[in-house]
Amino acid sequence: MGEFVRLEDSSVDGVAVIRLDRPKVNALNRQLCSELGEVVAELADRREVRAAVLWGGPRFFAAGADISEFPTNEGHRDPSPLVAVMNNAYNALERLPQITVAAVNGFALGGGCELAMTTDFRVCGESAQFGQPEVLLGLIPGAGGTQRLTRLVGITKSKELNYSGRMVPAAEALEIGLVSAVYPDEEVFDRALEMAAQYASGPASLANMKFAIQNGADLTIQAALDVEQSEFVKSFQTDDAVIGITSFLESGAGNAEFTGA
Repeated sequence: MGEFVRLEDSSVDGVAVIRLDRPKVNALNRQLCSELGEVVAELADRREVRAAVLWGGPRFFAAGADISEFPTNEGHRDPSPLVAVMNNAYNALERLPQITVAAVNGFALGGGCELAMTTDFRVCGESAQFGQPEVLLGLIPGAGGTQRLTRLVGITKSKELNYSGRMVPAAEALEIGLVSAVYPDEEVFDRALEMAAQYASGPASLANMKFAIQNGADLTIQAALDVEQSEFVKSFQTDDAVIGITSFLESGAGNAEFTGA
């Protein structure tokens, strides 16, 4: 188990918690990102886990990259050692077969906002703040802020947020589609757990569906449809497909009890 990132069991069957815990504000340094990558790799192999909640605790999600690790030396200043580890972990988290929910309390800024955007869904507290403030350091985002944000909120809003570096309050984050729901701060984690539990009890085909959506998004429509068809065929190979089809024929829709296999 890492010093700053832990994979924990939750009170709900089939749901795990990825817990960030680097006081005071979960600043994202190389060690934390490396540990996150290790936790994600472990989670990918745990097929009994169907969904996961990513949580930074009740006060802060992640206030951004650890700026003390940014190079300021003369000559060519190369931030690759940090950003490569960060992107490796983030990309692996985004590709997890499990359904993921970020529970955001407090700040999700810079690398923290980028981290939240790698999950399937984001729920946040009423006092949460999001943003990509890299421009205020004379920089640009390096772990998805110009790309995932654009895909979530549209190109014009993404430009405005990235160009200004301003913070986005919870109500606005909901309005622009950056988050799925806003709750009282003290309810965020439990609500995220409830959302994850819904998907944890779903069929194994959710993994096929997630793969098709994510991998088809940047393809031509025909190439994306080919991905969908391939995953459609794969979904028929699951035990849950037999359970679902049989249940429908015997008792109608919505009565199947899936096993996740």
